[in-house]
Amino acid sequence: MASPISKSLISVLIALFLISSSFASSDVPFIVAHKKASLKRLKSGAERISVSIDIHNQGTSTAYDVSLTDDSWPQDKFDVISGNISQSWERLDAGGILSHSFELDAKVKGMFHGSPALITFRIPTKAALQEAYSTPMLPLDVLAEKPTENKLELRLLAKYGSQISVISIIVLFVYLITSPSKSAAKGSKKKR
Repeated sequence: MASPISKSLISVLIALFLISSSFASSDVPFIVAHKKASLKRLKSGAERISVSIDIHNQGTSTAYDVSLTDDSWPQDKFDVISGNISQSWERLDAGGILSHSFELDAKVKGMFHGSPALITFRIPTKAALQEAYSTPMLPLDVLAEKPTENKLELRLLAKYGSQISVISIIVLFVYLITSPSKSAAKGSKKKR
């Protein structure tokens, strides 16, 4: 039989599950934001950073006065080329998606670790402004010297790689068939 401690532990877990499920089904917005940045090298040697942030409302009600602010791009290291680092929307319906993007021009060489973007919104049942954060982005190696790839080798590998693999397998198979096996040589000798 189960001990009294395990019975009470099970009843506490069931109570927590029921309470958490009642909170999960309440009528509130649930904001999930994904931030991604990609580098693009220009022919002039400069590097552009394209940033896009997608905001999803996974909740069951509308979020109002939604605003996005991404202050992780210092002005001494980056210039805003197109778009803004902040944006506001009147509402985000349940199940809806908002997208925002902007481009930056890098001024300084080195690794950059950006912070998540801040999303603020209002819900009708609370007067206080609600906050959500986007996912953090991966570190960017801005204006890094990347080794040049030898495109000729990649082209040859792509063109003849499969033929070389097949020929190698056939040669290995022929070698295994034609070479005498050590156990077969021992078995053919007669013991006296």
